[in-house]
Amino acid sequence: MIAGHGGDIFDAAAQLGCRPADIVDFSSNINPLGPMKSLVDHLQSMLDTVTRLPDVDARQIVEMFSARHGLQPGNVLAGNGSTQFIYCLPQALAPRRVLILGPTYADYADACSRHGLELEPCYSQRQNGFVPDLHMLDRRAVHCEAVVICNPNNPTGALIPGAEIAALCRRHPHACFVVDESYLPFVPDSRQHSLLGDLPDNCVVLQSLSKIFRIPGLRVGFLAASRPLVDKFRPWMLPWNVNGLAQAAVMYLLEHRVEVDQFVDRSCEYVRNEREKLFQVLKRGTQAHLYPSETVFFLVRLPQGKTASEIKSALLRHRLLIRDCTNFEGLSRRFIRVSIKTAEFNQLLAEKLIEELNR
Repeated sequence: MIAGHGGDIFDAAAQLGCRPADIVDFSSNINPLGPMKSLVDHLQSMLDTVTRLPDVDARQIVEMFSARHGLQPGNVLAGNGSTQFIYCLPQALAPRRVLILGPTYADYADACSRHGLELEPCYSQRQNGFVPDLHMLDRRAVHCEAVVICNPNNPTGALIPGAEIAALCRRHPHACFVVDESYLPFVPDSRQHSLLGDLPDNCVVLQSLSKIFRIPGLRVGFLAASRPLVDKFRPWMLPWNVNGLAQAAVMYLLEHRVEVDQFVDRSCEYVRNEREKLFQVLKRGTQAHLYPSETVFFLVRLPQGKTASEIKSALLRHRLLIRDCTNFEGLSRRFIRVSIKTAEFNQLLAEKLIEELNR
């Protein structure tokens, strides 16, 4: 596994000699309004679930997720977070060469490198604001058996319209497109960009419940694809890979559709408003370059002479944890990623970050 994921508040707390709860974690991309109180109350009432084995294949939540998205259960797998599917990709698809649209989440490349797969990087350029270059992707996909796209992308926040990805799938039927939609629920009207509504035969879609519902500790995600592609992943699934409480959470979320949809809509609006406020405050108060985003975080290029590790350490002294993006291939040591939190914490981060960048 790569070193340097976001959300490592345990290591940060050990450095400071404090509790993890004492740190405001701007490095982890989760919903500042979550989790839903009703979901927490439900899970507390379901604690006896841990005294028995869960459904070995998580069949009930697979059926419910499938029905929610107009799919057949044979088109869906449930897993221990979308990360499980990422690390199964090399064995399941057995591609020779994999194109990864970057700069992006490093686990895609890490999973492929473990199995000696040839990587075909396809980096969006800083000079173009990290807007994905689909023409370059189109050219390079010809030589690859698999293409990985994070949409919206982590860490740039760039969104590719779902129709454009579907068109790429149709133009390259020889390749399997793996599209990670973990951060798509933070985009207003996200369903119009999701490939679940009209799933191409050569496309695997990954979805996570961790981010939008703020339940990363439960580890649950879904894979959707054509039946032949699902059958390639199925042998690599472990029994009981989704624990009982995680299954109970998914059932609650899929059973309470109106409440959940209202929560998601409210979260999208809140994140969009807070992101724009923090973006503008930092833009006015610093010489940093900020990149527009469509999701719950945005990317920052620090001014000349400042490094991500330096600024991360400085902010950590204030018990504020940000993401140092140095280990993202295609980014330099001057990049950080900032997630959106509550208005109070966003204001605190803005004050301290402006202070550190103007020293």
